[in-house]
Amino acid sequence: MGKPINEREIVLAILLEITEHDVYSHIALKNVLDKYQYLDKKERSFITRVTDGTLEHMIEIDYILNQFSKVKVKKMKPVIRNILRSAVYQLKYMDTVPDSAACNEAVKLAVKKGFAPLRGFVNGVLRSIIRGKDTIIWPSDPLQALSVKYSMPEWIIELWLKEYDKDTVEKMLADFQKEKPVTIRCNTSRISTGELEINLDKEAVSWERHKYLPYAYKIKGYDHLSELESFQNGWFTVQDVSSMLVSAVSQPRKDAQVIDVCAAPGGKAIHMADLLAGTGHVEARDLTEYKVGLIEENIQRMQFKNISARKADASVVAKDSIEKADIVIADLPCSGLGVLGKKTDLKYKTTKEQTEDLAVIQKNILDVVWKYVKPEGILIYSTCTINRQENMDNVQWFLEKHPEFTLDNIENYLCEELKEEVKNGCLQLLPGVHDSDGFFIARFKRNQKGNK
Repeated sequence: MGKPINEREIVLAILLEITEHDVYSHIALKNVLDKYQYLDKKERSFITRVTDGTLEHMIEIDYILNQFSKVKVKKMKPVIRNILRSAVYQLKYMDTVPDSAACNEAVKLAVKKGFAPLRGFVNGVLRSIIRGKDTIIWPSDPLQALSVKYSMPEWIIELWLKEYDKDTVEKMLADFQKEKPVTIRCNTSRISTGELEINLDKEAVSWERHKYLPYAYKIKGYDHLSELESFQNGWFTVQDVSSMLVSAVSQPRKDAQVIDVCAAPGGKAIHMADLLAGTGHVEARDLTEYKVGLIEENIQRMQFKNISARKADASVVAKDSIEKADIVIADLPCSGLGVLGKKTDLKYKTTKEQTEDLAVIQKNILDVVWKYVKPEGILIYSTCTINRQENMDNVQWFLEKHPEFTLDNIENYLCEELKEEVKNGCLQLLPGVHDSDGFFIARFKRNQKGNK
């Protein structure tokens, strides 16, 4: 007798949540993996790989399906559509899965889900793809060709081609599809980097130091991250090195008062508390009780005392905060186009109009939170995107509107390798070009004069 539920059935459930019910992929996947923790590592790895891979390559997969199916993808029933998508991913990208297994399991799953009359359709489409995969006619239009090859919506590629050369854009597109190790930050006020390395070795975790920051590591080879003693003890936190640079370039002095206005889940704020080594205070804010809860959960695990969380709307002036902060971190809501390798479904959910709306939201928040900066204090503006409209354009707008601030050249606060990457005083990190997510950071300094 077979298992009551198999890995492909779990993958189907996740894909339906993401593609039909608009649940974010990282949330849907985490919820399912938490539910099925009893599955062994190999089974959970299969679920993760097929889910992420199907989403990552979905434009290409749909293009292939449309060549071999009389019923176009958009016209298929959601269950059948997603069974076929995950099967095509296995056929094209998983050498460990025999073609016959991918096909047969897809047919069985269709029957199990109540679509027995369509078993012949599922079998026929997949058998046609197996026979004809070397005869696929790929797009001749250069833009569509890039879109299909890297499964990136055409409007995003067009946006980047206006700002970067084709070689750079293709490097970014290719990098989004690469599997990468997890990046962690050692909480140096809790444990030294040397001690963390010893503990990771004891836990049989493979680690490598990151070249951009002395307390950043790339790790792999573990099973459950949450089961590692070093994680439970709060000796490290998962954070991309690009995100670590936000707090690193702020260079807080002892006893600094810091406000992080859009802080959830709290990585940058906790990093700041770590850099302050028990002095000063960090107030980590976000819009909802849920997000504040995420911050508090992380603060508790890290066991820092010089940080607190608060529910607050960053677009509304908090009068009790005016000129109270030595440093304000404004890592603002953005299109997320720099982290598409980690949040694969964002590229399908985001629209050009949304990026334009977000640029306005960012301006509105900057127009509020600058007031919290003390004379001679620092305002850090950052986003996890590579869209000029949300980055450099906002910097120029802010400087024109607020002459009481100057752009403090970020080059002075970076490692040697990144200094040469600074343009116009700001840092734009690009996936595939730099060893990080796509990210933008600007550092403003307020002059000696306070509010008028």
